[in-house]
Amino acid sequence: MKYRKLGKTRIEVSEISLGTWQVGGKWGETFSHENADKILNAAVDSGINFIDTADVYGDGESEKAVGRLVRSRSEKIAVATKCGRRLSPHVNESYTPAALRKFVENSLENMGLETLDLIQLHCPPTEVYYRPEIFELFDRLKEEGKILNMGVSVEKVEEALKAIEYPNVTTVQIIINMFRQRPAELFFKEAKRRDIGIIVRVPLASGLLTGKFKSDTHFAPTDHRNFNRNGESFDKGETFSGIDYNLGLDAVEELKKLFPDQGNLAPVALRWILQFDEVSCIIPGASKPEHLTSNLQALNIPDLSPEQLAGVKNIYESRIKPLVHQIW
Repeated sequence: MKYRKLGKTRIEVSEISLGTWQVGGKWGETFSHENADKILNAAVDSGINFIDTADVYGDGESEKAVGRLVRSRSEKIAVATKCGRRLSPHVNESYTPAALRKFVENSLENMGLETLDLIQLHCPPTEVYYRPEIFELFDRLKEEGKILNMGVSVEKVEEALKAIEYPNVTTVQIIINMFRQRPAELFFKEAKRRDIGIIVRVPLASGLLTGKFKSDTHFAPTDHRNFNRNGESFDKGETFSGIDYNLGLDAVEELKKLFPDQGNLAPVALRWILQFDEVSCIIPGASKPEHLTSNLQALNIPDLSPEQLAGVKNIYESRIKPLVHQIW
């Protein structure tokens, strides 16, 4: 495992870390603490030292599993969680310092921890990024010893660029993958200039970039890849990176031609992201230990060649960019 600096937090995090959305639900499976414990411990055994969760994953059960892991291991594990998505309705007006403070305190209780290494606003409405009083709250929480660092998880590049204007924002969690390339333009440049840690989520476009899906692949009714393809429940860009499923399958077939020796495209897709020096870490999820093993293979393959990088860029620009680039 290799480690990179998480921006101005100064925390050294594993290049491939772990996101726990899959562990916590919305992927067609009910939450299982036994399964969560297996995945989380396997992650730490492999050298992963940064775990990302959220209070809404498994209705708090994911946080409880992460807290149990941290308390049971001797290794130093950095914990990041998120707050805000419990607000109902999830609109700008619902965001108040008092509500967010309560969410942070609940997360600490869920995990049995006194301090969070990183707390992130969880994809709030765009208007929230223009409200200084929301961001000032996290200075108070830091003074009280409840958090060490504050960051944001965003849907759009516009939100990321606005967030990093606040001095206390240390990290941005954002979707970057072969089918979502816009952040690598202006945002990467500005993040590097401000020493912002970049945490990459949805790196495999909800599994599309594994190359294992087909037109008749079945997703369970409770899996967001079934019920949120058009943004029925949350931002469409979270599911298959906002790309039409069949269009994505066609683009993946083109990618396979670039990597004919790779039966599993996931390690290649993750390696592509790691070739950006601005990226601090990737947080692919895993709903079973084998998924974790697949993700970690990215550490053992060489960088993509200039010809392969050009091929990926061409597929994106010809098939994907005209439809999604300016949306997120």
